[in-house]
Amino acid sequence: MTVAACPGCIAVAPSVEAVAKTATEFDTVIHLALPQIRCAACISGVEGVLATLPSVRAARVNLGAKRVRVVLAQGYDASAALQALNNAGFDAHELDTSALRPAGDDEGRKLLARAAVAGFAMMNVMAVSVAVWSGAGDITRVMFHWVSAAIALPALAFSAVPFFASAFIALRARRMNMDVPIALAILLAATTSLYETFAASGAHTWFDAALSLTFFLLVGRYLEHQARATARSAAAELTALELPRATRLTAEGRETVDVAALMPQDRIALAAGARAPVDGIAEAAAMVDRSALTGEAEPIAIASGDPICAGEVILGSPLSLRVTHRAEDSTLRRLAALVDVAETGKHRYSGIADRAAQLYAPVVHGLAAVAFVVWWGLTGDLHNAIAVATATLIITCPCALALAIPAVTAAMTGRLFRGGVLLKSSTALERLAEVDTVIFDKTGTLTEGVAQLPDLDPAAASVALGLAQASDHPASRALAAALADYRPATLSALKEVSGEGVCGLWNGASVRLGRGDDGPVLYLPDRCFPLPLSETLRTGAAAVVKTLQAQGLEVAMVSGDTQARANALAARLGIKLVHARVRPEDKATLVGDMAERGKRVLMVGDGLNDTAALASAHASLAPATALDAARVASDGVMLGRDLCAVEETLRLARRARSRIRQNLGLAAVYNAVAIPVAVMGFATPLMAAAVMSSSSILVVLNAVRR
Repeated sequence: MTVAACPGCIAVAPSVEAVAKTATEFDTVIHLALPQIRCAACISGVEGVLATLPSVRAARVNLGAKRVRVVLAQGYDASAALQALNNAGFDAHELDTSALRPAGDDEGRKLLARAAVAGFAMMNVMAVSVAVWSGAGDITRVMFHWVSAAIALPALAFSAVPFFASAFIALRARRMNMDVPIALAILLAATTSLYETFAASGAHTWFDAALSLTFFLLVGRYLEHQARATARSAAAELTALELPRATRLTAEGRETVDVAALMPQDRIALAAGARAPVDGIAEAAAMVDRSALTGEAEPIAIASGDPICAGEVILGSPLSLRVTHRAEDSTLRRLAALVDVAETGKHRYSGIADRAAQLYAPVVHGLAAVAFVVWWGLTGDLHNAIAVATATLIITCPCALALAIPAVTAAMTGRLFRGGVLLKSSTALERLAEVDTVIFDKTGTLTEGVAQLPDLDPAAASVALGLAQASDHPASRALAAALADYRPATLSALKEVSGEGVCGLWNGASVRLGRGDDGPVLYLPDRCFPLPLSETLRTGAAAVVKTLQAQGLEVAMVSGDTQARANALAARLGIKLVHARVRPEDKATLVGDMAERGKRVLMVGDGLNDTAALASAHASLAPATALDAARVASDGVMLGRDLCAVEETLRLARRARSRIRQNLGLAAVYNAVAIPVAVMGFATPLMAAAVMSSSSILVVLNAVRR
């Protein structure tokens, strides 16, 4: 899949009159996806294009979401807006926003608020506790205990809710998780401290330990949440790419209906540049872009009566389509179902923290119970036995263990982001570190489509540019980008014929930009110029293949393109394992077959046809130029154009795995020392809070070091 250069930099800004237009109750509001926009100039370019259309009353671009909200005047549909944007070089697709997840991050804000309250209360209680620890008198000590209780109990009631809620759900289901010992430790520390406060005889309380435990764990949970905050459902994104409405052709004329209402034998009208919403039969010859579904580099000419699949883009001129399958049975919907199933399988991956938690919870609970029974049996002092059990739970509470993974994940994820790779999944680093096989998609991932132009005289170049700008064909867009330094010739009687090209008149003579054996050909009155299109290697493609192979990883290439094209590119890169003419669902099957043979596959792809494979692979990456659906289905997005980011990501993932193991080792050593101290009754409240906090700080420092 190729991506045109950002056209917004030469577009004009919308007029004040266009900006002032507002929607009425009779207007239609649509949302268009703009996956290629990436700068402020793109915003003005898109809004400027739409401002010239009589069908558009207002348009506002959301750069972060890569969408534009368009208010259409009464009686108009999206076809004119889609065609204008695609003609201007913006890849636009209509979105069904009801299929997307709502914006906002309520969970992250709540975690941050709970952590802030716990941290603020912890600092205040520790400040109050200094007087107690330094030997305050009985009356002063009791007063400070009550002050600590007044600060800590409301803070814990608010901040510790996630742990108590999770523990309650686990216990109700008769299972254990990491939050059960955490909640029990917080509860015992708070109730024991409250008892000491009421008894007015306790030398120390444990409010500071309960708050510091809550604070550090909330920080870890927030870091883990942020590491996956950008992840969204790829199935929802695929569904959103389906057009929410279609123009149905009836005996009475045209009518706009929901795509879900279309039935077999219905006839619908598709604008040039529109994506087919359902499977159907073309009623005229046309050119279609199948690269998003099949990976074929060149657009395909189809004849009247040929099938068209949902997700394919109509090029050149409008087309009528006779529906053969309902939307719920379309190719695009079946592909979405494949991704959904693949994502479910990936989410079952058990991370290191989950596996450690299965062992940790029963061990800690067992030790605390043994300490309680032994001390109660030896001393007969119920209060002391509870204190020892509480100390055991606090000092061995999995704060360091809970921080071991998210601290490393946050540190390495931030380092990768600064290097141009955005990871979205909480377990992506662990899975990337296990990769032993890398599969690259060909078109749009290893290659970029660029016009290789011969030496053209200025007149011929101007004519070629004028003809190329009159078409929205991908080859024409590539030619227009290559000829951007020239001024387009003045042409008249421009006409695009599906399968033949664009023709017109130049100085009264006929000129044509047509299709040849090796790409476009410019036909002038007295001569012709081949203008071959070739796929050039993406920056870093050759280097990353060589480096990965040198590291002992198996490298393969998969493509929906022809065997000849795939073999030619593989030979240039030194890739021996090549899979060509592979359908979208077969890509996922290929990844699954490799997994059954024990391979840990990293899939790198960019198209709609790669989404199922990206979601089902052990780990996956997509370039920033990929379709939204591919970016969402992947575990990470490479923000730059250099494919060497793949090797850098794998290298840092292996370093992250090493750091995680080091942190787990530190947590194990800490517990090996702390458990005997606590069980033997030597742990004071000060020691429990200080040692537990110190272990957490040590884990974080190890995670963030270079």
